[in-house]
Amino acid sequence: MGLPQDISPFNSEVMDTMVAAKDRQWVPTGENAWIKVLWTGSESGRWAALFRWNRGYVADAHKHLSAAHTFVLKGRLEVRDGVLEAGDYVYEANGMVHETTTALEDTEYLFICDGPVLFYNDGGFTQYIGWEQMRQLEEAGNPQ
Repeated sequence: MGLPQDISPFNSEVMDTMVAAKDRQWVPTGENAWIKVLWTGSESGRWAALFRWNRGYVADAHKHLSAAHTFVLKGRLEVRDGVLEAGDYVYEANGMVHETTTALEDTEYLFICDGPVLFYNDGGFTQYIGWEQMRQLEEAGNPQ
């Protein structure tokens, strides 16, 4: 019996994206901080990355201009009034505002973001990170 409708892809060139993270290079993003960009989606603005922060690293306060998912692989992060440990997952809604985030131990985490994040301190905006900035870091860590 056949399917009741055609489910063939509209775009036959669409394929899964498989990334061997072990082959990607850690790209420095600051003192005691590195990133491995796993994927950037120009059509959606989404991106996925592994972050590695040494103990004591502090990320500026920031606002999520889109939703994000965080899964801690190892270490501990102080976020808002709590601590995330290895195995913890957090969903961060669009519009979420964070004060600084601190690595309490050497930490690695998976971050999947639906769009940009805006960083700031008392002096104003310090950094805007969206898929385009992630694409540049991705290319820096994966030279052809």
